[in-house]
Amino acid sequence: MIIAIDGHSSCGKSTIAKALAGKLGIAYVDTGAMYRAITLYFLRNNIDIRDARQVNHALDTISVSFKSVNGNNNIFLNDEDITDLIRTIEVSNMVSPVATLPEVRKKLVALQQAMGRNSLVMDGRDIGSVVFPNADIKFFITADLHTRAKRRYEELISFNNEVSLQEVTENLANRDQIDSSRATSPLIQLPDAILIDTTHLTLENQLNMVIDKVKEKLKL
Repeated sequence: MIIAIDGHSSCGKSTIAKALAGKLGIAYVDTGAMYRAITLYFLRNNIDIRDARQVNHALDTISVSFKSVNGNNNIFLNDEDITDLIRTIEVSNMVSPVATLPEVRKKLVALQQAMGRNSLVMDGRDIGSVVFPNADIKFFITADLHTRAKRRYEELISFNNEVSLQEVTENLANRDQIDSSRATSPLIQLPDAILIDTTHLTLENQLNMVIDKVKEKLKL
């Protein structure tokens, strides 16, 4: 069983996806974390994303994987646990430009599709449109910009990042524009995706709504 969850940055899709996977007893894959892992590597190694040769060479040396650590699905970059390191504003500012690179998307989409040999809930920007176009059920999650900025700001502060709400708002607005207009796998709401606006929903409301839709769709 494959459940695809797409949507804007900081709309709550990863939280929903993780909770849903837990309820269903299947794997959860955060593809946004995978793109952040690549971005972290590029930042650390001063990779010029305009240089295809540099990008391809870097991708050949990168391994991204998930491992369970104390019950959490942590992400590893070349065997280093980078779960907390990818949530900085520096990575947030670069992840959308990195994610537009066809070479990066080709590498990660292939890896994500390989994970689909087992049942899973996967969230990202192009899961229902590109990675798993035949997913059993698709969701598109969104929320207004102010709400998303406040959520991301609180998340960044919890990781001891020094950042202003205005900076976070501008970052999200810029990422929305890049994600929706890129030539390769843009963020789109598919006709067969169930739309959920989380602006005025509590986490419990969001999860209950998604679970009800899954039960209805899959006749569970």
